[in-house]
Amino acid sequence: MKIVLTGSIGHIGKPLTEKLTAQGHSVTVISSNLERSQDISALGAIPVIGKLQDTGFLADTFKGADLVYTLVPPANYFDQQLDLPGYYTALGNSFATAIRQSAVKRVINLSSIGAHLEKGNGILEGTFQVEKSLNQLPDDVTVTHIRPVEIYYNLFQYIDLIKHQGMMASNLAEDTLNVWVSTEDIADSIVEEINTPTVGRKVKYVASDQATYQELATALGAAVGKPDLKWIQITDDQLRENLIQIGMQPKIAEKMTEMYAAIQSGLLYEHYNQNKPATWGKVKLSDFARNFASAYHKA
Repeated sequence: MKIVLTGSIGHIGKPLTEKLTAQGHSVTVISSNLERSQDISALGAIPVIGKLQDTGFLADTFKGADLVYTLVPPANYFDQQLDLPGYYTALGNSFATAIRQSAVKRVINLSSIGAHLEKGNGILEGTFQVEKSLNQLPDDVTVTHIRPVEIYYNLFQYIDLIKHQGMMASNLAEDTLNVWVSTEDIADSIVEEINTPTVGRKVKYVASDQATYQELATALGAAVGKPDLKWIQITDDQLRENLIQIGMQPKIAEKMTEMYAAIQSGLLYEHYNQNKPATWGKVKLSDFARNFASAYHKA
């Protein structure tokens, strides 16, 4: 199968590329960084360098593909000029237009938990817009939206707080349950979906493990030698101000706070709870804790 992957070879793209080339697929990887070319080639894939906002470039690259994998790369939340909703909307439109122009008939889109919500999901509003753009493709184009729950690697942001203040904190109660997923399990789920005949529109959630926030703190604390590590709930205002103080754009800090509040209220997980995956990924919290400890001791 001829497959085009957007998003270069990051946390998900690298294991995804490795798995697909190992299965014998012809894989083209789009990256905006010319220096990535050698690394992409080393994985057995074809590097193509260009910008995802360049719709003509995308359409040319997509031509002849049996399947296209779309992903909106992470944005810089500390860029004071960034229009985050506009960033997502522009890329969603670019993907959809290029897919139409190239006549690709199958798309797998990496989306997110909360993408069913147009509002109230904070920084995830953009994922709703990308899904909307792709869902407006002609009916003969198969579109699958992969919606991971919260990704383990987001927890690396707490390393400094644990080191210097001996705690983990956010606007979430210690007994709030959240669901987590590893990038390896996301890649596995995408590969499984690629190899599964599908028509129409489909949403697929991916999850690896679940824990309350205090259980999370206990597991990570034990791994780094702080078995008494506590999870502390702070107010929405405190979280927003903390984010602004470290340089995050105020509008994005507000939306980040809203997203976590939507976890606390249960809003973010309403659709997930009605459509949980039949099987969970293999990477459990205890597995991630070992990786977290390694990064913690190197920091």
